[in-house]
Amino acid sequence: MSRRTPLPLVCLLLTGCGLTSGSPMTDDVLPGSVGQGQPLKGAQLTVTAKDFTENLILGAVMGIAFQAAGAEVLDRTGIQGSFGAREAVRSGDADAMYEYTGTAWITYQGNSTPIPDPKRQWEEVRDADLRNGLTWLPPSALNNTYALALNRANSAEYGTKTLSDVALLAAKRPGAVTLCVESEFANRADGLPGMQKAYGMSLPTGNITQMDSGIIYTQAAKGSCLFGEVYTTDGRIESMKLAVMADDRRFFPNYNAAPEINSATLKEWPEIADVLAPLTRKLNNDVARELNARVDVDGEDPHQVALDWMVAEGFVREG
Repeated sequence: MSRRTPLPLVCLLLTGCGLTSGSPMTDDVLPGSVGQGQPLKGAQLTVTAKDFTENLILGAVMGIAFQAAGAEVLDRTGIQGSFGAREAVRSGDADAMYEYTGTAWITYQGNSTPIPDPKRQWEEVRDADLRNGLTWLPPSALNNTYALALNRANSAEYGTKTLSDVALLAAKRPGAVTLCVESEFANRADGLPGMQKAYGMSLPTGNITQMDSGIIYTQAAKGSCLFGEVYTTDGRIESMKLAVMADDRRFFPNYNAAPEINSATLKEWPEIADVLAPLTRKLNNDVARELNARVDVDGEDPHQVALDWMVAEGFVREG
């Protein structure tokens, strides 16, 4: 299941969605540049996340920061689908998570047209979700959106750097442009159909192969398909030496990661905003790719990857 796809609402009633499971976070951490004075001492906070690598890492980052700031933290990360994690925060079953502005704007709030300016999209999402008992803190530069990528040998051969270049190549040499994509991307308005319309492409159906996300990266790296659909923060981009095409017409939605907090929790513990702010400011696509690669390529544990990064950056100290 793609990270963009929500589960049916009936999932919210089932313990299998992860809403009633969880275990205490027991990291032996002390304040570094984050958590000085332990402003969350006495707080009991529950952190959640979806069940894909990047969100698991971000959930661990958040939980470790809360611990360093003095809170007792319950770990309810790893919820399948988007709606389950969001509903946990909205209902108060969880207190906070890192969510994506594009997911909120399109999936939760029902808008069909993304806002090209990431700050304005976040503002619109923030304002709409206040009515739902959710408060969005300022976003990071981490933008986990769609892209097309190819191996560097083919990038050098064809000279493509942008999606406009891909459209031009498709017009000149239609047989050369083959795509490997997920089935969802192949049918979403903010996926392949919309991209082709925005860039004036018209690829033959036979040039498009649908497959699982993990296989796409391998096939693009091998050159079995010229371009593969990727996520811009995926660690396999670097490890497989793929070149990402710039979205020069800014078609794809912005999926900036930002803290989404239960509003009642934030009212009780407003210090949460200051605890999370420096972490969010540090997050960008390069950081995400590096951390994601340690999990998806090197096989490391997401929580340990988050802890190592926070110690290395001086956000926390190990006890």
